[in-house]
Amino acid sequence: MVENGRSPWLFLAGVAAVTIGVIAHAPMFWMGRDMGFRMSGMPMDGLMIAGMVLVAAGVGIAAWGLLPPNIARQVAEANRLSVSAPEDAPLSPAHWRLMTALALALVIDIMKPASLGFVIPGMMDEYGLSREAVSLVPFAALVGTVTGSIVWGAIADVYGRKATILLSAVMFVGTSVCGTMPSLAWNIAMCFMMGAAAGGMLPVSYALLAEMMPSRHRGWSLVLVGGLGAAGGYAAASLVAAWLEPLLSWRILWLVNLPSGLALVALGALIPESAKFLMARGRHAEARRVMARFGSGVRTAEQAPPRPQPATRRSGIAGGMAALNLTAIAWSLVNFGLLLWLPAELVARGYSVSSSSRLLADSALVALPTVLFVAWLYHAWSTKLSLLAASLATLAGLGGMLWFALVDAASPLLPAVLLIIGSNAIIAMLLPYSAENFPLKVRARNTGWVAASSKLGGVFATGLAIFAIVPSLRASILAIMPVLAVAIILVARYGRETRGTDLRDLDPQGHIFDKAGL
Repeated sequence: MVENGRSPWLFLAGVAAVTIGVIAHAPMFWMGRDMGFRMSGMPMDGLMIAGMVLVAAGVGIAAWGLLPPNIARQVAEANRLSVSAPEDAPLSPAHWRLMTALALALVIDIMKPASLGFVIPGMMDEYGLSREAVSLVPFAALVGTVTGSIVWGAIADVYGRKATILLSAVMFVGTSVCGTMPSLAWNIAMCFMMGAAAGGMLPVSYALLAEMMPSRHRGWSLVLVGGLGAAGGYAAASLVAAWLEPLLSWRILWLVNLPSGLALVALGALIPESAKFLMARGRHAEARRVMARFGSGVRTAEQAPPRPQPATRRSGIAGGMAALNLTAIAWSLVNFGLLLWLPAELVARGYSVSSSSRLLADSALVALPTVLFVAWLYHAWSTKLSLLAASLATLAGLGGMLWFALVDAASPLLPAVLLIIGSNAIIAMLLPYSAENFPLKVRARNTGWVAASSKLGGVFATGLAIFAIVPSLRASILAIMPVLAVAIILVARYGRETRGTDLRDLDPQGHIFDKAGL
């Protein structure tokens, strides 16, 4: 499972310590069964405190066991070998297993933040909180997600893609204790940790999949795996809430992190380390073993057929980063801000609560097939133009909503449909496209920055909610439209067409790491 780390036994010992630490919280949780599992105000006993120490120690031990030994030597020994994944390579059973494993991993990952909406009513009731006070919980979770996306992306470029996924899974297990915290302050702290654990799964999974799929299958597989993971995560959170919350209170939605996190650790057996990462670290024998399972091989640059290798200019990387991060920020402002505040605006304009909810539900229903259509469009037409088309559709939806905000007789239906379809399409493509735009050396960390930017709107929106501030529809749109317009211009200028391209072309002359190291 951790064949390329310092010690698989240390990793397993860390997992065991975290698991035991979580189970140590169970007696206190069960003591509250006659009170509807209400734990507010209960003192933390010695077993719980010992459990928290075990969780923290276990994460550290697991991280040490996953850390690849002799990193400096590995970088120095990297030479001009390249991973061969022919353009016409068929999808093998190994590719399908990897796609399935990563889709399931994303379901488990996305299930965590998706549960926030289901736990907040129960938390408000148990702790006697106002909506403004309880907004601190999603605020902490989103800040944790932003932090985790940045940190995990950087870790993945040092530890490796698989090792990072496993370490975040261990943290998932540890954050199960959020379900037994007796006060709001503890819940806020643990929700930050939960967000930090979840934040890196998406960018790291996309980086791994981009590096393992044959070029002509890469685009649709990235979009499809991400889309299925997102849809499955929200469905799983809804089912757990419907089946278990009435029996075991809102706390069970956090406690299920224990079995789901352990399932994610077990999925590690089906997830290989990126062969390109192994090869770049000079671990050529391991890279050959991985690629043999995927119907590809490792060969020297001299053995490879001639292919163009354009230099990757720093200005191009910086421009691409600016374009994708600004697109992510604009999307997050639409998703976490405008769409969140739209129902209140519709009610203020004279629509009933039921009709405003019906309008948004109908618009979302039209957008449901978006993932499959976008996966086909991204694969069959153009990656860059598909992202631009989705951004332009979102911009048109914003323009329509601005007209609705200014003109009393205007209808919000078409703008709402355009807005929801466009924003769904953007997020389906944004991280896959990011993973295809950067060299291997910085792929995970740069994709992590884009993932972090896609949550900044949520941080801003929940921050305003803490102070009971809801901007007007017109003010929100006027703030978002210039950001999205500039993002579209930057994507048009600096975005690469990645459809069917070889990611090795991003690493000129086959040197994926320079001799100076990271």
